[in-house]
Amino acid sequence: QVQLVESGGGLVQAGGSLRLSCVASGNIFSINNMGWYRRPPGQSRELVGITSGTSGGPTTYADSVKGRFTISRDYANTTVSLQMSSLKPEDTAVYYCYMKATTYGISEYWGQGTQVTVST
Repeated sequence: QVQLVESGGGLVQAGGSLRLSCVASGNIFSINNMGWYRRPPGQSRELVGITSGTSGGPTTYADSVKGRFTISRDYANTTVSLQMSSLKPEDTAVYYCYMKATTYGISEYWGQGTQVTVST
């Protein structure tokens, strides 16, 4: 059984920083993409950023977080992190770790979500 476990959410003041981490475990043959999505209150889930399938490839970010958020992925292991800086109240959301991987076929997996709240 494949699992994604996130950690690091919480409450932070506007302008502050927060780091989220995600570890994948289970019967994973290979990982294509790993990244992060978020669901703001009352809205649909949206892309934060996603890494390339190969080490050294580009990471794609949503325009709303470019220059403030950085995704780091350990291609040798099954971990991905999200460093968030200059946080704004509109960054308040449940953040989800995402993975597209080959297990018994190519499938998508999601973490349980971690709450990030940015206060004014």
